[in-house]
Amino acid sequence: MTQAQLTQTQRNCSEPWSWWNQIPVSRRKLLQLGSLGLAGMGLTLPGLLGADAARSRPGQAPLADNCILLFLNGGPSHLDMWDMKPNAPDGIRGEFQPIATSLIDYQMCEHLPRLARQAHQATIIRSMNHTVNNSHAAAVYASLTGHDRGEQGGGTKSTDHPSLGSIMARLRPTAANVVPHVCLPYITKEGAGGPPQPGFFGGFLGHSLDPLFVLKDPNAPDFRVPELSLQTEISSDRLSARRKLFELAEGPGERLPSASREMTRMQSRALDLLTSEKTQRAFRLTDEADATRDSYGRNIYGQSALLARRLLEAGTRIVTISWAPDANATWDTHGSNFKSLKGTLLPQFDSACASLIADLSERGMLDRTIVAVLGDFGRTPRINANAGGRDHWNFCYSVMLVGGGFQPGLIYGTSDSTGAFPASHPLVPGDIISTIYSALGVDPTTDIHDQFQRPYRVVPAGEIVSDLLKNRVS
Repeated sequence: MTQAQLTQTQRNCSEPWSWWNQIPVSRRKLLQLGSLGLAGMGLTLPGLLGADAARSRPGQAPLADNCILLFLNGGPSHLDMWDMKPNAPDGIRGEFQPIATSLIDYQMCEHLPRLARQAHQATIIRSMNHTVNNSHAAAVYASLTGHDRGEQGGGTKSTDHPSLGSIMARLRPTAANVVPHVCLPYITKEGAGGPPQPGFFGGFLGHSLDPLFVLKDPNAPDFRVPELSLQTEISSDRLSARRKLFELAEGPGERLPSASREMTRMQSRALDLLTSEKTQRAFRLTDEADATRDSYGRNIYGQSALLARRLLEAGTRIVTISWAPDANATWDTHGSNFKSLKGTLLPQFDSACASLIADLSERGMLDRTIVAVLGDFGRTPRINANAGGRDHWNFCYSVMLVGGGFQPGLIYGTSDSTGAFPASHPLVPGDIISTIYSALGVDPTTDIHDQFQRPYRVVPAGEIVSDLLKNRVS
């Protein structure tokens, strides 16, 4: 490749929306929605496609096909949700009471009553830890990718490790007329007005493997995604003619440079989505019964969880819900921890998560779908003087995984008497992400290649925790 070709390739990869100008849709509308990673179905430079494959360990079939990540952005308090310490001293013991769950000898917060009744379906891990205590961005990145690089804050970089959805789009691509990976309802900022947090994007795989960001409120009465609808002046015949041109450009002989071929394929896939009734229908939440929508909660997060279920039914493989417009807005409870949890956060989370689990189960989808409830870290055992707040605590926290091959009714690992440090079976984010990949049929030690054919491990560091998974069936 000449220097001029390399420069053009790098330019194409750094301008995620530039290709959209070539199809008849308003670019302004697309920018309102966010980055539309329409090539996130395995479309990268053609020379790389043969280098990567969806590989599970020999003799092991995938336990799951899909994953919904409920990311409680900001750091949920493990001590006031999953790992309560009612016998701890004053100043550590929280204001909430533990309640019985559907598992013998396991208790959960009183403000999670519906999830408490579903504990028998969940794997709850109480011994998580990593190295990042200050920067939300770095902790979010570690939790979502398994790449713990310490307190490296700031925004996204082209060298970032890709998100789960981006790698799955490469290694287990969906059908052409399906959005493979969706993030909603925010591109979470590192503080109000700050840069976007890393961990949600295509990273070194390029913008073509960014997710579709849906940045409108699904709870709004007028919710729709016009960017996935044809403009009235655009006929289906015109789109068909445009698609034929793209197909000719991709024909035998490989007349176009590789970067141009990738842009052509991206444009063709964009047209597939614009004419896909299945994709359009997924966003029509008004098709749902009022009782179902009420059950999830009539708020932006509850309706995002409902939309996530509908997207999976339409063929999407990975949906990520980032539960905050910015890192300090919701679960970052330095002040008024108990007031915020009791008044808003826990009731909304309980309704959304419990309804999602029940809905997936009733529809026969839970066995093949992972619901992963993650956060960037936990909160300090000691309650501060800021109206009863808790600060960042990376040394011990909890996560929950349901369905998709994870062991139901498993409480894994313990923390010490104050919830400060793991007392048994400590795990790091790379272990959780590796295990999720394994359940989804991808070997986390597999190499993936960036746009310049440099190899990287799917999960930079971490081990599959086989005790968290059901016995596999080949």
